Order: sequence, then structure tokens, then C-alpha cells
Amino acid sequence: MSTALASIPEQTAASSAAATSTTIVINKGGTRQGFSPAASTMSQDGWLTIVNLDDFNHTVTSVAVDAAGRPLFDVLVRTGATVTVKIAAGLAAGQYPFFCRFHPNMRGTLTVTGAEPGEEPAAPSFDQPLVIPKVITAANPRVIAQKRAVRVLPTGRQTPMWTYGGSWPGPTIRRPTGERTRVTIVNRLPRRAGPTSVHLHGDHHASKDDGQPTKFPVRPGQARTYDFPLRYDSKPEPSSFFFYHDHRMDRTSLNNWRGLQGMFIVDDPSEGDLRLPTGRRDVPLLIADRSFRYDNSLVEPQEPTRVQSHGTGHEQMAFTGPNAPPNDATVGTHVLANGRYAPYLNVKAVRYRIRLLNGSNFTSYNFALSNGRPFVQIGTGNGLLRQPVVRQDILLGPSQRADVIVDFHGLTGQDVILKSVPRTDVAPDEGTGTRVASIMQFRVGEKAKDSSRLPQVLPSPKRVKAPKVVSKTWRFDLGGSVEEGTFWGINDQTFDPARVDHEVQLGDTEAWRLRNDSDLTHYVHIHAEQWRTVSRNGGRPLPWERGLEDVWKLDPGEDVVVAARFEDYTGPFMVHCHMLDHEDHGMMATFEVSTRR
Repeated sequence: MSTALASIPEQTAASSAAATSTTIVINKGGTRQGFSPAASTMSQDGWLTIVNLDDFNHTVTSVAVDAAGRPLFDVLVRTGATVTVKIAAGLAAGQYPFFCRFHPNMRGTLTVTGAEPGEEPAAPSFDQPLVIPKVITAANPRVIAQKRAVRVLPTGRQTPMWTYGGSWPGPTIRRPTGERTRVTIVNRLPRRAGPTSVHLHGDHHASKDDGQPTKFPVRPGQARTYDFPLRYDSKPEPSSFFFYHDHRMDRTSLNNWRGLQGMFIVDDPSEGDLRLPTGRRDVPLLIADRSFRYDNSLVEPQEPTRVQSHGTGHEQMAFTGPNAPPNDATVGTHVLANGRYAPYLNVKAVRYRIRLLNGSNFTSYNFALSNGRPFVQIGTGNGLLRQPVVRQDILLGPSQRADVIVDFHGLTGQDVILKSVPRTDVAPDEGTGTRVASIMQFRVGEKAKDSSRLPQVLPSPKRVKAPKVVSKTWRFDLGGSVEEGTFWGINDQTFDPARVDHEVQLGDTEAWRLRNDSDLTHYVHIHAEQWRTVSRNGGRPLPWERGLEDVWKLDPGEDVVVAARFEDYTGPFMVHCHMLDHEDHGMMATFEVSTRR
């Protein structure tokens, strides 16, 4: 997804012999070892050569951006390639931290010397207000999937996108727990979009309403009603923060990138006794990245070529070309909040409930506040925790959610920036890193009446007792070869909609092991049930992992055990990586819940 700077013909380099040039090498294993050297110096009239000896594509991307939010430099270097560019010609002298957009744990610093005037980093000006998506509370909402131009960047044209209900994100559906909700999706997208499929991520519902990747499609010009009872084991679900999005086979990444995403909140009336912030002080935020052309239209992802190695079925899918796995990361230059670049939100000097959702296809964020105040996490996307957890930063991978309280007391007249910072929970060579970005600004106004409080204990949903024996192990890894095609696989296989990879009996409780055998971090999502984390790498889960969850971070070599009881519904459901290119390129499997014979 990078807009690479053009290479400079070698014969012109001789004319700059007096200039200070530099070379950055990315050796094999670069995702762990980083750039070599990590710090380089060049003059404004010098040349930067980047040599990529690794098996992965990489970028050298400036952390600093211009006034439009675009990186000051952004060079794509494919595996086995060398690129030489005059990168500093338009830059002012100074230090420029850089990173790889595909593997943000790879970081370095470029020092530019010289006396010529040039472009300097521009801090976001936060010129446009945050948009809170329209809220739908009806029991039987009708949402039209349609192409619309929406305001994303603060200046220039609006951006054409595929939307739910004419906006991105789509309308937030907000319903009481236990109240049946029937959502009708009408497909009025351009005919080239083809069929779509909607998945309510995190919810418990029938297989036919799960957004099956190849079954029950919403065809162009047609409509389909999805039935969400919002109940589990015949009881109302916990209060939740769900995520609805397209889930069509082979096109999930593209359709989400184009805008088919929205938020869904399940309210538990009993939460009123907790005195958590409500109303305008309850703010849902979908954070996602996108890249734009100079006319503000989206940059389209570059798809690899699909090949069939030994047959014609999905089980043999493999991919070739420069964007084949593992180089299939759809990432953007701009980090957006509720579909807008660098927005602001006027807030009172009181407590706010912020519901954070990472809606990106691939990118992870480590959220923090610019003034150093902590978040108080009270829940995941699937319900409240047993106790609040105070956190300075919160790492969220694609589709992960966190329910937090932010306290603005005593900050009248100040601006607080929600930002993403480098993750610090592991060393840079132990896991894929996070973007660095200033995402949005809270403008703190006057103090107001605040009856909210921070509860010491929360009514967390009951967790299932985990069996001591693991019933199924799912291994996530890269497969294939460059010659015949590569793929992302689970247990050495790519997704086949006609194959059942594991069968479960309705009413049973099982423990599953999730293991990452690849060199990249994965975020694994399991559909359908109310899942709990039993262990991480043989130890107790982290405090914020002790509620219900549906997505787990798996750094290279990590091993997580999860458990659930399979209730209410039979049929096929999915387990897959929620880095959506990985899902589209094979990293998905089917488990089927069946009744006892």
C-alpha cells in the first residue's frame, strides 16, 4: 500500500560525488533485527540507498508528516530489491525518525544535514470535529449498503467509499440485551462489488446469521435479514461492544478497506447502578488507517495472483507475485478516528467512557494519552471485567476492543491527544510493532456536574470452567513456496468451505490451544461462543485478559489456551486471523457444532 518514491538512475549519482550519501540494509530476519544501521546521516543533496535482503517487503517511512498528514518520505523496497532515492532534497536539516509500515517494530533515525531551506514536520492541526455515527435503536433496522462520498480529510474533495447507511463508519446499532434484533442489509453497492456478507463480530447467533464467507450472500440489488437474539444459553448477553463488517470470502480485506464497517452496542439496564458515564459522555471510537491519492480517493490495495497448485478447490489456494504472503499487508498512511483524519472532540472536565475499536485491516495500535494520564479499563468488547485495570497504554490489534474510562477533571483549557505509541510489552525482535501517530484531540472545557464514579468491582459475566485437557490445537503459519505460491494456513491447510476442521458437540465445553509458528504477530478471532482466556504461554492471563474475549494476540512462538461452552446453535463457524489479508489468503478454518447422535 506504499506510494514508493521513484528510483534515481545510477548514472546521475556521479554528479553528487561530494554529497554525503548513506545506505540502509535490511538483512534476512529484518522483521526481528531491524534496519542496519538504525541511525544514518546524509546531506540534503545526498542519496539514500536501501538494500532489502529479507524475505519480506519493507518500507522506510517518516514518522513525521506534512500538513496534509502524508509522511515526509515513504519508500517501498520489495524483497530482493535495491532502491536509490534523493530522499532529503526537499527536507529541512534535522532528525527524522522512520519505521516500516508493515512491521512497525522496525525503527530508525535519519539525520539530514545542510543549510538549504526545506519542508519541516507538521503537527496535526485537528481542524475537523469528530463525527459520532448516527445511532439506531429500532428492533428491526434497515441498513442500505451503498457507495457514497464522505468527508475524511479536512480539505479537498470528499472520499468515495462503500458504506453502510451512507456513512463510514456506518450507523451504530444500539440495543438492550436480550431484545431480539433483526437487521436487514440491502445491497445497493455498484454491481462490480458482487455479493456481500455481514458478520456481527463478538455476538452469539445462528450459523446462518454469522456472515458465512461463502453461504447466504446478500446479492446485488437484494436484501437479507440477520437475526440477532442477543442471548446466550437463553439468557441475555452481557453488555458488549460489537463490530459489524463485511465477511465475504476472498474480499473481506478489500470490502472493509472500502468502508463496510460499523459499531454495535449491547446495553444492560442493570449497569445504571454502576454510575458509569452515559449519554454524550459515552463515546464509541473506530480507529483505522487508510491511504489516499491526491484527489482524496482511496488507494486501492494491490492483490496477489491466485494460483491453484494441485487442483481447483479452496484447499489448494496459493498466491504469487509481489503482494503474495507474507507481503500482503494492507496498511495506510493516515490513522483516522470515526472515519476522519485528526479530528477533535469538545469535552467537559469530567469522566468519559471511551469504547476503543481497532477497525484496521492489518495495523496495530498502542493507545496512550499525551498528558500521561492512564486509562481505567472496565471491559473488553464482550463484557465487563471483574475489576477495573489501570493502564498507561492499551495495545489493540485488528478487531480488538477496550472499554475504558478517561478522567478529564482538572484539565480545563487543556488539549489532550489520543495517540498511538510503540508497544513496550515485548522487545522489538519478539513481536510486530505498533504505529506511532497522533490520532485525535480532546479539547477540555469547563467543569460540569459529574455523578459518575469508578467502581471497585464490576458485574463481570460468568466464565466457563475450562477442561484440563486441550481438545484442539490450531497452529498459524506461512506455507507454500515462492515457486508454486505461498499462503497463510492453519494446521498446514488453507481454508476450504467444504471441509470441517473440527467437530464439537452442542452443550460440550472444550479448551483449544492457539499457537503461532510464524515470524509475524497474528490476531486470532473465534466466532460464535463466549470465550475466556485460560492461559498465555503456560501462565495466568494478563489482568485485562480475564474477562470474555474473542480475539487474541499471538506473537511469534506464543501459545494461548482458550475455552468455551457451545450453546444454542449448531452448524459451521469460523476461526481465523483477523489481519484481513491473512484471512483472505488462507488463514481460516471451520469448526462445526452438531447435536449428539
